[in-house]
Amino acid sequence: MHTTYNWPNGKRCAAAFSIDFDGESPYLWRTRNAPSNALGELEQRAFGPRQGIYRILEMLDRLDLKASFYIPGIIAEKYPMAVEAIAKGGHEIGLHGYLHERVDELGEEQVEESIVLGKQALEKVIGPRTMGFRSPSWEMTPDTFKLLQRHGIPYDSSMMGYDHPYWIDGLPEVPVQWLLDDAIFYRYFGGFSGNPPLNPNTVTDTWYQEFEGIKRYGGLFLLTVHCWISGRGSRIIALERLLTRLKNDPEVWWATCEEIAAYHAGQYAGQFHEPLGGGWL
Repeated sequence: MHTTYNWPNGKRCAAAFSIDFDGESPYLWRTRNAPSNALGELEQRAFGPRQGIYRILEMLDRLDLKASFYIPGIIAEKYPMAVEAIAKGGHEIGLHGYLHERVDELGEEQVEESIVLGKQALEKVIGPRTMGFRSPSWEMTPDTFKLLQRHGIPYDSSMMGYDHPYWIDGLPEVPVQWLLDDAIFYRYFGGFSGNPPLNPNTVTDTWYQEFEGIKRYGGLFLLTVHCWISGRGSRIIALERLLTRLKNDPEVWWATCEEIAAYHAGQYAGQFHEPLGGGWL
């Protein structure tokens, strides 16, 4: 049965801006069993922690916008100054594994270790705090949901079962979607593999069209970018134009993922509960 999702203060829809601060970690995870001496992808990804992250933080400061950053533990260890800058800006910081591990490739003990090590690495930089979770590569397993609850993690933001918050196995889910991720439009590592990156205006036009649809149906517009991708000059200019346009819409409730999860937990305790895997598992 379809039920309308109601947002605070009578707003038509909600919007959040999130950054997966991966840096080099996905490459390190992917090549962990077969190290390479190739530098191309490593240096391309290192642009994010070196420059892209600071450009995004400057943009957010200009827009007076608070965002949600999901950071692998190894990135916190290698780039603590960048993590400190994110915290100083008042932004949300969430867990993103330790080495950007895909949880579906790990056993339960290994997943738990990645959560614990990731949290320890972040807290070493920013101090103890409660943090939400976003799974690397946006994949989850039943064991991972149970582990998040065991460790007191208040929400997940990795799944796509609704376009507004819902519950999975008793945990608030702040849903993502591939159309609102910059990687599918821009990620390119050369070697004539894959499609060349799209024009930034084409990308932000696509995102705005999706915003219009989400607004019509009263959902959540959760945009996800990576600083090594969207921190490039033309892309961040187009991104700032889009965010400025959306921020000026009076019918939008802007919030961090943490705030959205807390709102859902407080207002929808008895609704939108879904079994793991839609009940097929």
